[in-house]
Amino acid sequence: MLAYRGEIDPQVPLDLPTLAGGFGFPLKYGYASVGQVAEAGSEVTDLLPGDRVFCLHPHQDWFAIDADLVVRLPADAPTERGVFCANLETAFNVMLDAPIRLEETVVVFGQGVVGLLVTRLARRAGAGRIVAVEPWPARRSFAERFGADLTCEPDSGLPGRIADLTDGRGADLVIEASGVPAALDLALQCAAFQSTVLVCSWYGTRTVPLNLGREFHRRRLTLRSTQVSTIDPALQPRWGRGRRTAAVLRLLADLPLEELITHRYPFADAASAYELVDERPEGTLQVVLTYPEARESSRV
Repeated sequence: MLAYRGEIDPQVPLDLPTLAGGFGFPLKYGYASVGQVAEAGSEVTDLLPGDRVFCLHPHQDWFAIDADLVVRLPADAPTERGVFCANLETAFNVMLDAPIRLEETVVVFGQGVVGLLVTRLARRAGAGRIVAVEPWPARRSFAERFGADLTCEPDSGLPGRIADLTDGRGADLVIEASGVPAALDLALQCAAFQSTVLVCSWYGTRTVPLNLGREFHRRRLTLRSTQVSTIDPALQPRWGRGRRTAAVLRLLADLPLEELITHRYPFADAASAYELVDERPEGTLQVVLTYPEARESSRV
């Protein structure tokens, strides 16, 4: 939506080799593509025609791409789950950056697709209590199904409720994945002494208002960004992109991600799909673009 709304600085470089144009428009965008290999070059040995694959590529029905930019989907994963590869890898990287310890309280702001995946993985990582913060009732319902113990709206009473739940301490970890600039200041108010607020959101050109004279200063809080394009250097002796992708593919086969698909649009009607996401988020999660040329293909 940042790209769609023109809320990214035009000087920000494109970060994928498959994109084209620029954030100042025109822009060839989109980066979660699932389909079947139609042909493979003579030097490609690990992909065959008919293989179901995921790649970071803009929306279109046919394209040629380097083999090393393609990931084969697990045989036991339904095809549509493949569209979640990018966001699941983002959520997994949040877990690599998040210091979750057993039985700690984790608050997750935003229950869109990334926030819901973070909620699910935080449960797997051993969180004791997970509070999902989300203004839309439908998304709060999904959060409960994906592992949240409690769901709340992002209002002024939230820090007090978090304090009551934690004997006055506050949350051990707060993850901001809502994309709403005002949410970050509220997230700081919910954090416990010397805890971390992990920012998964990208705010683009929008101003983020923060009051750093209250909880942030006296509670010795850590405000940290997490971004999927890199892995924490401290983990790189053990974690590289290959290991992370392999872990994501195992999760892809295990998690019921297709439950998050709320709408499907034919590729020819992509403009309506974007309008839906932009104007009616209260009833929207994952929107998938479908392609008639290959019924098993979906791209989002």
